[in-house]
Amino acid sequence: MSTKNILLLAGDGIGPEVMGEVKKILALIETKGLLSFQIDEDLVGGCAYDAHGVAISDAAVDKAREADAVLLGAVGGPKWDGVPYEHRPEAGLLRLRKDLELFANLRPAICYPALADSSALKRELVDGLDIVIVRELTGGVYFGEPKEITDLPNGQKRAVDTQVYETYEIERIAKVAFELARVRGNRVTSAEKRNVMKSGLLWNQVVTATHKSGGYEDVKLDHMLADALGMQLVRAPKQFDVIVTDNLFGDILSDVASMLTGSLGMLPSASLGAEDSAGRRKALYEPVHGSAPDIAGKGVANPLAMIASLAMALKYSLGKPDLADLLDQAISAALADGYRTGDIWSEGFRKVGTSEMGEAVLKHFQSLIAE
Repeated sequence: MSTKNILLLAGDGIGPEVMGEVKKILALIETKGLLSFQIDEDLVGGCAYDAHGVAISDAAVDKAREADAVLLGAVGGPKWDGVPYEHRPEAGLLRLRKDLELFANLRPAICYPALADSSALKRELVDGLDIVIVRELTGGVYFGEPKEITDLPNGQKRAVDTQVYETYEIERIAKVAFELARVRGNRVTSAEKRNVMKSGLLWNQVVTATHKSGGYEDVKLDHMLADALGMQLVRAPKQFDVIVTDNLFGDILSDVASMLTGSLGMLPSASLGAEDSAGRRKALYEPVHGSAPDIAGKGVANPLAMIASLAMALKYSLGKPDLADLLDQAISAALADGYRTGDIWSEGFRKVGTSEMGEAVLKHFQSLIAE
């Protein structure tokens, strides 16, 4: 049995708590002889700044480069609001994405049947929802230069962030979306702001050209302005299958999509690099939720997005899509049993903390493995 190298970066706030539930599942998988792991841990975010003066150390980035999969909890918190901009906790996450060339961010938004009434929308709008937002992750306004605040002669200040995309960046993320759609509903919606942004116009042109010249004409392609798509997500979300968009709009639209599922605490994500000649790719898996410092240390955080991120790692990096499906089924079964953390709780259900929810998933996962 081959050994998979896993790097755990728990991070800040509730990160260590939700990562603790993932460790239990990894231990079970190894105990059952389904995979062997070499697990390492390191710091990222505010805790890394406290220890090293930077949001992630060079040594931790080197470990991430060598790992088969990196699992990250969350970064940030008000404790670090005053640190220099280049060392803010989020800079650690951005460096990982950039240095590992993790250009494709997959954010599924799935409404589990047991949570259809927890959504901000009516049950009929979200029951059975299963969409994926494919977000370009290493370009656009988050990385474009110049990025600066300058003093003006009149005493005012000017802030500049630069939205930059090149053809190859758009082509490769479009290909990821088209390939993903082929194993799903075979539909892609591309979102940009071509009506007011030159980068949006190029995005539209390149996605259209890639669809035609790349041999993806079997996939249905639609284009929609990003603001209109945000409106449609809360009006009729099940019209979508795969949504592909840039870094900024992907950040915003995936947070909108999170509320369709019942809670931000339910959304996992995968950030993927390009495949090498051996078919391996660098990858980072993390929940979409933040560090939630207001509940950190209280044992009440929802671990399901972190556990679902592990399921994505099993599927995309660890060669165990069958185990990924079983883990997703275990999450669904725990919810069907009525277990709810505070963020998804409503009257009539069993309110539990982080550990109890994790144990409920673990119990079902162990049963499913044994079948």
